[in-house]
Amino acid sequence: MSPDNKAMAKITAEAYSKPVRVISVTSGKGGVGKTNVVANLALALAQEGRRVLVWDADLGLANLDVLLGLKPEFNINHLLKGEKTLNEILIEGPSGIMIMPASSGIQELSNLGEGQKTLLLSELDAFERKLDFLLIDTGAGISSNVMYFNLAAQERIVVVSPEPTSITDAYALIKVMASKYNEKKFKILPNMVSGVREAKAVYSLLTAVADKHLATLAISMDYLGFVPRDEMLVKAVKRQKAVMEAFPGSGASKGFRDLAKMILNAPPDASLDGNIKFFWRRLLKV
Repeated sequence: MSPDNKAMAKITAEAYSKPVRVISVTSGKGGVGKTNVVANLALALAQEGRRVLVWDADLGLANLDVLLGLKPEFNINHLLKGEKTLNEILIEGPSGIMIMPASSGIQELSNLGEGQKTLLLSELDAFERKLDFLLIDTGAGISSNVMYFNLAAQERIVVVSPEPTSITDAYALIKVMASKYNEKKFKILPNMVSGVREAKAVYSLLTAVADKHLATLAISMDYLGFVPRDEMLVKAVKRQKAVMEAFPGSGASKGFRDLAKMILNAPPDASLDGNIKFFWRRLLKV
């Protein structure tokens, strides 16, 4: 093999082995802007040169495609039935992000036959080389479906608003995941806050409650900054666009860019398996 070919082979091998970060974005209750966070974080990461796939796994209120003004023709159910390939069901969103549309078929993932699991894993393994991030928009609350995706992900972002019920329900989500499923690490994102002071107050209150009642579980909750309340985001939603696309100079867009940089500057725990196949095998229990 020539020196040039060896160099190219090395570059290719490094690209193929590059860890893919699998991050679930979740919340204790609905109405805290979780799907907006997923969509705009995906755009912010893409604008930083990262390749992003978003999986709309919110079974109760799957609306990521609506938020972005997209009309998917197929979804994961077509993949599970062997009717379409992964590339055929994905749709491209703004800034080149890819989206896997939701389907009630997601509920069947834990009950797939061996042939279906083999098919899905082969499709996903072939696709992994094109990704830097997989973001999962989970449902809200502590249902089995929400836990299903949060447990399979490597990292978990808990979105919380200043409302007392949001803080209470975020604590309930963290408590269940820590006490029942032994998940100890969470990233906390205050959303729709008036500014840094309110964001820190929300984070401090949540951590204080957890420290008081879950001290023996040794939970880690990292502060991810915040996204401010912004009328431009409301206007963007009405236009069926991400605020990062519709109003890139807005305060909310700055918040999402800061969030993306925070995530990029804080690599995942070295103990985590960075291969996306690990995520799929945890998800499919194989």
